[in-house]
Amino acid sequence: MRNRQRGVSLGLLLLASQVFQLGIDNIPPVTLATLGLNVYLFLFPVKPLLQTCVSVQQAYWSGDWYRLLLSPFHHVDDWHLYFNMVSLLWKGIKLETRLGGAWFAYLLSVFSLLTGLVYLLLEAGLAQLTEDPSYTMQCAVGFSGVLFGLKVVNNHYNPGGMKYIMGVPVANRYTCWVELILIHIMNPGTSFVGHLAGILVGLLYTTGPLKTLMKTFAGFVSSNGNYGGPYTYYNSSGYSGYGMPDPPHSSSYYGQGPYGSYNSNTSYSEQYNTNGPSAPPQHPYSAGLSEEEQYEAAIRASLRDQGGSTQTRPSYGFNVNSDPPIEEMRRRRLQRFDS
Repeated sequence: MRNRQRGVSLGLLLLASQVFQLGIDNIPPVTLATLGLNVYLFLFPVKPLLQTCVSVQQAYWSGDWYRLLLSPFHHVDDWHLYFNMVSLLWKGIKLETRLGGAWFAYLLSVFSLLTGLVYLLLEAGLAQLTEDPSYTMQCAVGFSGVLFGLKVVNNHYNPGGMKYIMGVPVANRYTCWVELILIHIMNPGTSFVGHLAGILVGLLYTTGPLKTLMKTFAGFVSSNGNYGGPYTYYNSSGYSGYGMPDPPHSSSYYGQGPYGSYNSNTSYSEQYNTNGPSAPPQHPYSAGLSEEEQYEAAIRASLRDQGGSTQTRPSYGFNVNSDPPIEEMRRRRLQRFDS
């Protein structure tokens, strides 16, 4: 492991340029805070790298489990930090906008811890299978494993599309595997097992039981259920910022979040927190009617919802229990104008 260069360096300057070019106001708060934590611990590390990296020998045999918390947020050098944080910016803006800040922070915390645990299990398994104890001494550090997990989650929510890797088109769902191999080939010093651990954690979330377990645990610690699941900010029919109680018939939609637009083809059960506030349902009578006709229909629906009696006749000239069809309302409206 190389000695880290202290102080402001080219990687940090480029990272600062990326952040200010993007605009701090355009970066969601959890993503920005995570980036700030990584930069701070790079400049002012809690411990030297050899005491923060995680390995079977140090974490399991020596009982230094504290490394599981420190290793994701420390980096070897400024370029290691730069590439990881630029990747975090891209993934964080997409996922935090989609899932919400609270759930995204929860996701980062779980992924950071689980990636280290899965890494230890893989290294211990390799040592057993190959009878090579050197696997237990390989020490990993950096946020790359967590980022591979976030890549799996992001690809899960955006399954379509292609990405060009070294000029070769690759479907989004396979990009993490291609990048895993290419990164190891082009830079053998990277931790192949650490990146693989992140991919496996992401798969545990998207196709395994991890998401369900996280929702269950969040339900125990939150009495009002605000953190019971991910939700999406969207702007649709004037009800921006609310979780939709009932999904529409189509499983694809276009939305505009507070930090940008996105397109999703995933099921609404995965997108919205049904325990949170819900938007008022849309009524089909509003299309094509004038404001006065919409107002009359709204009063009629309100009286119906309140259980108005059959003897009640509102002052707008229609019976609650004998609603005229829309075409009849339009015809009467035209007759009033003709007269």
